[in-house]
Amino acid sequence: MIDVKELKFDEKGLIPAIVVDAKSKEVLTLAYMNEESLKITLEKGVTCFWSRSRNTLWLKGETSGNYQHVVSVTADCDKDALVIKVEKDGPACHTGEESCFFNPVFISEERHEFSLKGLYGLLLGRKKDRPQGSYTTYLFEKGLDKILKKVGEECTEVIIAGKAQDKKETVYEIADLAYHVLVLMAEAGITVEDVQEELASRHIIDHKVKQEKMTK
Repeated sequence: MIDVKELKFDEKGLIPAIVVDAKSKEVLTLAYMNEESLKITLEKGVTCFWSRSRNTLWLKGETSGNYQHVVSVTADCDKDALVIKVEKDGPACHTGEESCFFNPVFISEERHEFSLKGLYGLLLGRKKDRPQGSYTTYLFEKGLDKILKKVGEECTEVIIAGKAQDKKETVYEIADLAYHVLVLMAEAGITVEDVQEELASRHIIDHKVKQEKMTK
């Protein structure tokens, strides 16, 4: 790790800090720090910035309660910019949006970005709007029992494909299963972050178990 003294602040004594959600990897905001706010950030473990508009220190969450708990701070190759990964207590933007970056300027139709979180958001939209002719709408209208039945069926299909050692078919069936599990999650009010947090907690437990075995 580099020494904080190696960081390069600009002529105003500031360094840009890009804040990223440690779980979703979403860019939350671009803010600025001076040496004092960076020191407070490292000491308290929550982000503190320098407000250029108010010309004062700004502890994120002090008034809103939406603190950002620091996971890591990384400098770029020139050491004149920072990426700060955080776990947030609430929306990063003063507008109430999860991220300050929510105004699309351009989206490529050929190179659109895919993520499980994005698919989950689409499913939530289907659950709310119930567009006609949508298979997802059909599942939500049929209710929990139908959704659970489909999850069970897709589990069986994954097992059959896996047993046959057919990689292409197994991938296809796992994708089907993942889709139906996400539908179940949307129906049950379970978020992608809920599952990520559960997996992360198991990773910590598994790591401890491995350590214990190695010491025996």
